[in-house]
Amino acid sequence: MRAMIVKEFRELRRDRRTLGMLIGMPILLLLVFGYAANFSVSDIPTAIVGPAAQQVADQVQAANSPFDVTEVLPQDDKDSATTLLVDNEVSVAIVTGVQPPEALIDGASLFSAQTAVSAIHASGLDVQIDVLFNPDLTTAWVMVPAIIGLILTFIGTVITSIGLVRERESGTLEQLAVMPIRPSSVILGKIVPYFILAALDMTAVTLLGMWLFGVPFNGNPLVFALGSALFLFVVLGLGVFISTISSTVGQAIQTAFFFLLPQILLSGMIFPLDAIPWGVRWISYLLPLTYFVEISQGVMLRGTPIDHLWIPMVVLAGMAVLVFAGAVARFRRDLGPSKHQIRKAAEAVAT
Repeated sequence: MRAMIVKEFRELRRDRRTLGMLIGMPILLLLVFGYAANFSVSDIPTAIVGPAAQQVADQVQAANSPFDVTEVLPQDDKDSATTLLVDNEVSVAIVTGVQPPEALIDGASLFSAQTAVSAIHASGLDVQIDVLFNPDLTTAWVMVPAIIGLILTFIGTVITSIGLVRERESGTLEQLAVMPIRPSSVILGKIVPYFILAALDMTAVTLLGMWLFGVPFNGNPLVFALGSALFLFVVLGLGVFISTISSTVGQAIQTAFFFLLPQILLSGMIFPLDAIPWGVRWISYLLPLTYFVEISQGVMLRGTPIDHLWIPMVVLAGMAVLVFAGAVARFRRDLGPSKHQIRKAAEAVAT
């Protein structure tokens, strides 16, 4: 029994990936649930417009409330305030010059909206509340656009990496390597079927979400399709990259899970980004799902046009280029027999 225990510890020491999961994952979960697991938003970006904007801003800033006044625009009106919400520049816009003042609240930012409504009622502010884009603050309206991204992430990272690693184990990829085909062409040829299947899944989930939960689609479908395509290229590239650093299906699943879990917890899909401290929030801006959630919620709920979504679009395009460049480089360098195959061949010779 002692020999078996020693043997297992030695194998764990050699298996750095499993050891990293055993040590790194508990630390990640501790940080996430200790710092990021917070549904209460303490700072709500707020704009105040209209002729009495400065006076109301002084009152809001003097009160003990979660409203963080970032824009004071006396010359603007309700249309400008609505545009600020559509562009996701603020979560609340208070329109002055009418009696009573009107508080426009972005219902697509669910947790900020819930906090804002509660704060207005608690503070006794004499304003009329108007929740836009999600009037009933329905959770499904906010979750469905994010779940679309989660499904694409799962297909791109887990399914793609497993499929490619199985081909590596069977020797199919090595046979392709000796043919006069560029590595980039091989990778693109391998991921196109997954791209098509993921696009079909995305379409089905979007339509089902609209039908079953009444989720609106207020924006341009072409903008949504472009953002989805860019995001899908990123996660498919991650799947290919994972397959190039994995020798077995088990290793591919472990690595894919390590990429998948932070995106679920830190992308704003479950916990609002505004509630995550900066010590952890910076990780969110390295995750592609963060930008897809911004695009999908913006297009479906707010009807945000493409000229106001160019930042997440450009970020996803840059991520796609970097990830595919890394996958092609790894594919070209590591296309020889895997360590697992070499070990199996050595065992066959030994027997």
